[in-house]
Amino acid sequence: MHSPESEISDRRLLRGARSRQTVTRHAVDIASLDGLDGLSFGRLADDLGISKAGIQTLFRTKEKLQLATVAAAGALFAERVIEPAAAAARGAARLRALVDNWLAYATEPVFPGGCFWSANLPEFDSRPGPVRDALARQHRDWLALLAREAGRATAAGDLRDADPELLAFQLAAVLTAANTALRLGDSHGIETAHRVLDGLLAHGTSRSALH
Repeated sequence: MHSPESEISDRRLLRGARSRQTVTRHAVDIASLDGLDGLSFGRLADDLGISKAGIQTLFRTKEKLQLATVAAAGALFAERVIEPAAAAARGAARLRALVDNWLAYATEPVFPGGCFWSANLPEFDSRPGPVRDALARQHRDWLALLAREAGRATAAGDLRDADPELLAFQLAAVLTAANTALRLGDSHGIETAHRVLDGLLAHGTSRSALH
């Protein structure tokens, strides 16, 4: 049986977790538009109608707020892109699902500024530190996932003699280009991306073509 003190503590923890989730979800939207440097305790407090001191209590420093925002973006990306693809068979079908889910994620978009990493990786790629490390780790994990499914597709004969790591790099590059086209209002960008992706997923990237 919980004591009254422990029940009060549990309620406080729950309220803190809910507040943290509310703040980081809004922070992700801001960072997708203005970058992680666009975050501030004051801006979040004004937007959400909560106290600046309360947000500072939750996150302590701007860097910790940025890291929490990166983690929240990663969780949302997994929910919308990676987890639904798990229903597809490993290999070619799952690789296709990942790519299609990514295009839907950028087209809808899940974040108002489009792809969170397209907005923030260029900002931090030359700035060593925990935020850059977190963004880079998520990017590497995404490439590794694409390469893993490409490798399975190649082993099954669904991709012709493909180099999985190179194919993953090419797929990610096309998706990034599609996101840029969307942000610039290019009505043909997504159609072009689909055509390029269809070609890559139909044939893969031959190892012999690299030499």
